[in-house]
Amino acid sequence: MFVIAVLYLLQFLGLCQKQSGSGSNASTIVSLDDFKWTSGTEFIQQWKKESGFSSHFCQNCGSPTPNPVGSKYMWIPVGLMSGVDSKIKAHLCLASKSTWDLPTEALRNYQEMPEDLEEFVQFLHSNENA
Repeated sequence: MFVIAVLYLLQFLGLCQKQSGSGSNASTIVSLDDFKWTSGTEFIQQWKKESGFSSHFCQNCGSPTPNPVGSKYMWIPVGLMSGVDSKIKAHLCLASKSTWDLPTEALRNYQEMPEDLEEFVQFLHSNENA
């Protein structure tokens, strides 16, 4: 089973909302050791702001693509995966969510990004259920 961290704004400027065109951005984070590209990397394009925010996407279809988070993890948009049993375990950056967005229940709710990314990823992949 994959677990999902629903990402609300990563930046106060609404970049995740602008990138996804919705109130949030559903994704999961996995260790680079647990991720492998099988094909198509030559079609990935990247747009990056001076702040470090980046958007990776397929130049053929425009879909978001998995992209690295630091040197140890890979961010994967959940909408790319089919046939995956998943539960939302956490909401991030709730302080920046849209007023019209009503998040579902989750085991953890963060007003900002978690300070300890390694601990957060361990939580996402733990057997602790929502």
